[in-house]
Amino acid sequence: MDQPMRMKNNGQINIVLSSQKRKGLTKEMFDTQVVPKAIPAEHTALKEIEEELSTLVGMEEMKRTIKEIYAWIYVNKKREEMGLKTEKQVLHMMFKGNPGTGKTTVARMIGKLFQKMNVLSKGHLIEAERADLVGEYIGHTAQKTRDLIKKALGGILFIDEAYSLGRGGEKDFGKEAIDTLVKHMEDKQHEFILILAGYSREMEAFLKLNPGLHSRFPLVIDFPDYSIDQLMEIGSRMLKEREYLLSHEAEKKLKDHLIWVKSVLNPPSFSNGRYIRNVIEKSIRSQAMRLLMQNQYDRHDLMTIRSNDLVYEEMNQ
Repeated sequence: MDQPMRMKNNGQINIVLSSQKRKGLTKEMFDTQVVPKAIPAEHTALKEIEEELSTLVGMEEMKRTIKEIYAWIYVNKKREEMGLKTEKQVLHMMFKGNPGTGKTTVARMIGKLFQKMNVLSKGHLIEAERADLVGEYIGHTAQKTRDLIKKALGGILFIDEAYSLGRGGEKDFGKEAIDTLVKHMEDKQHEFILILAGYSREMEAFLKLNPGLHSRFPLVIDFPDYSIDQLMEIGSRMLKEREYLLSHEAEKKLKDHLIWVKSVLNPPSFSNGRYIRNVIEKSIRSQAMRLLMQNQYDRHDLMTIRSNDLVYEEMNQ
């Protein structure tokens, strides 16, 4: 049976029929099949989150996924209003990627979006790591984990480096934390959202520790490393926000350094946007010391980071 094909064209999704199906159809009839890409004006919550997302460099897959989640929730509400069956909306997520790729920032934005959509009552973010969940004796871990979940009710519980919960072996209390999380993900699935974050490979291994984990995270978002140009753009935005700028020589020196770090050194500890932020903050302090010694404070000098001001982070290879 002839099936329609979908083809993207100029930012729209067009329904393209086979030649047999096209017979007898006018251009006007075809125009009605075009699905516009523009978002209707009434979706203020999505427009607000889009404005925030636009401040982030790259992350195209993540931005698209956030819009799809919004559409999915919104359309399910419309189906419910019409008495149609709706999917069970499980919104627990997994963020996979290296440090400094924006995972915590995006989690905070998602909390705001879901609060505006009445999916979460508060939309706040509770950040946690292994030490916040794992106790020192039997029963202590479950209580600590329950206390954290209680604080996160109405918002998001964000656990970074979540794979560390499974690194201690069978006798480690991390397994107790995992089991407690799994239970409350089901019991309180509409009262809070759990986001687990960490390195991609380690997170895949972590999912195998409990048979119930994988199916409870329908939303998996990858956060790729930034490219050289994206890192330079992040640095430029940070400097602009602080009312600084790089001299031409400093810009070239920083870019050459990033090329060397990512292409030659390629350290596992490279922290992407966090690395750029640390370089900028150290370089600003270095510039301040130079100006102090030179006793030179005109507007251009106060704003300009020169090549000799740049201070790079130490990295473990």
